Amino acid sequence: MKTKASEGSVEGFLATVDGARRAQAETLCRWMREWTGFEPKLWGTSIVGFGQYRYVYDTGRSGDWPLAGFSPRSNNLTVYLMDGFDGKEALLRKLGKHKLGKSCLSLPSLEGVDAAALEALVRSSVAAMQKRYPSAP
Repeated sequence: MKTKASEGSVEGFLATVDGARRAQAETLCRWMREWTGFEPKLWGTSIVGFGQYRYVYDTGRSGDWPLAGFSPRSNNLTVYLMDGFDGKEALLRKLGKHKLGKSCLSLPSLEGVDAAALEALVRSSVAAMQKRYPSAP
């Protein structure tokens, strides 16, 4: 895995985000700090992660990854929820405008997002990952 936890400053990184996207990224960072109970940490050069777990594949390959995170991209805010979205259709319907990947939730903006639905998705994902990886804090 190329992306690893770094010593970079989350505040410094967020300060480089342009305009309204910066304010939304700062808001999302505050929310995720509260919802996860973890301090934000920069992963690579553009992912803000919360918590950490160690995975090991059947091949023996292993690595570390945040329990949850986000990245303020130019076209959207990408939220990383590592347990995926199966069984979460009701929350996703309430969430507002979004697109899904395997463990990526792309939000064009925080405007119109149901914060309670997003909170439930984040908290659920972190709890599931901590259950799956008991050594995760």
